[in-house]
Amino acid sequence: MAGYKEPGFQDRVASAAKARESALARLKAKPPVDPAVVADRIEKARQKELAQAQRAAERVAERAAAEAARAEAEEARLAEEAAIAQAIEDAKVPELTDAERKQIRDAKYAARKARKKG
Repeated sequence: MAGYKEPGFQDRVASAAKARESALARLKAKPPVDPAVVADRIEKARQKELAQAQRAAERVAERAAAEAARAEAEEARLAEEAAIAQAIEDAKVPELTDAERKQIRDAKYAARKARKKG
């Protein structure tokens, strides 16, 4: 039984040349591309690019509309909070000054005195 023989340099060079010739023969055997087919491919690629650009523009418009809706909702929420804060502020009993408290206390005292006398 014969053993494995390592290919030498000349064998490898010949094998590479044979592979190159085979690839070149396959390329030469291809039929030439029809100009109508090329034009059709170019047109389809252009249509695809236009469709992608249109979809991108639609996405941008949708995002802008969503952002405007969010901003409007935020503005409405802030207005509602301001209205609630104003209602709370209006409902508060105003703080009395020291002089006003003294007048009320004195009036109560005078009324009590008047009830006891009369």
